Amino acid sequence: MTAVDSTTVVGSALGRFAEPVAAAEHFARRLAHETDPSDVAAALEAGERFHFIDVRSREAWDQGHAAAATHIPRGELAGRIAELDAGIPIVVYCWGPACNGGTKAAHLLASLGRPVKEMLGGFEYWAREGLPVEGAGGPIHRAADPLTAPVVDGAAISCDC
Repeated sequence: MTAVDSTTVVGSALGRFAEPVAAAEHFARRLAHETDPSDVAAALEAGERFHFIDVRSREAWDQGHAAAATHIPRGELAGRIAELDAGIPIVVYCWGPACNGGTKAAHLLASLGRPVKEMLGGFEYWAREGLPVEGAGGPIHRAADPLTAPVVDGAAISCDC
């Protein structure tokens, strides 16, 4: 492995690295479009105003959802857009990392002129981080998964990232 310049390493499995300016622009764009469960929970705790929308099916919602979320299935989103105050940003989520329903919902909302972010990890990572979950029968208590959130004395703590 030989360094050629700051962005190229010959023989590296990592391949070419972007110029720092291009990398900064790329990551800034990602952060403008995406958020994560920890940041959403922090924003809710801080009292920030935003619509938090679960775009999954009724069955999925009933099985479990972020406690602070509102349910608007993706297929109903365009027809129910008037329910969302146009002056308030929107965060959407679907099942998890292998589901692009949140991406499709965010695309639709952005196409309709709404400020929107997708919550990466979806409901799966919201629940795995031990954040508040409810189902059709009420609150669901789930311990934080130490593979997704720091845990001290059995309770999730902020990863502060």
